[in-house]
Amino acid sequence: MKKKKRLVMRSVILAIMLAAIVYTLYANFTKETRGKIAVGDKAPDFILSDMNGDQHKLSDYKGKGVFLNFWGTWCKPCEKEMPYMNNQFEVYKNQGVEILAINVAEPEFAINKFVQKHRLTFPILKDTNKDILNLYNVTPLPTTMLINSEGTITAIETGELSEAKIRGMMESIKP
Repeated sequence: MKKKKRLVMRSVILAIMLAAIVYTLYANFTKETRGKIAVGDKAPDFILSDMNGDQHKLSDYKGKGVFLNFWGTWCKPCEKEMPYMNNQFEVYKNQGVEILAINVAEPEFAINKFVQKHRLTFPILKDTNKDILNLYNVTPLPTTMLINSEGTITAIETGELSEAKIRGMMESIKP
């Protein structure tokens, strides 16, 4: 009786492990096509709070160009491009171009320390549960998406951006 119980238990554990392996393989092989955001798509709408508790709804920016940046404080390329983004934000903010920088699931203390260190003046939005990161299917960080005044994604860039590249991107979505 004891041997039979042990056999059943081992079979159940083996079945669970096989199911997990099959699911992992399926998820990895289909992630490229599943929910992928592409240039030409309408940018999915979202609402996130900034560091002051103010809410930002993407669709409220219709009529403006949006430089949508996903980042983390631990990400060295993100840290390097932030001052360039801030410089260009100061140039383009009165020309109908906005920056929305979405921090991915980090504590407010870490974000605030980073913002103060780099004296950032554009809105920093908090994606505390990675909902927007997943909605936009973003990997890796940093990833920047340009959204034109009609709400259409016109470019997707991954990796660190130079100041000249950011300037050109801002210019391209200026209404």
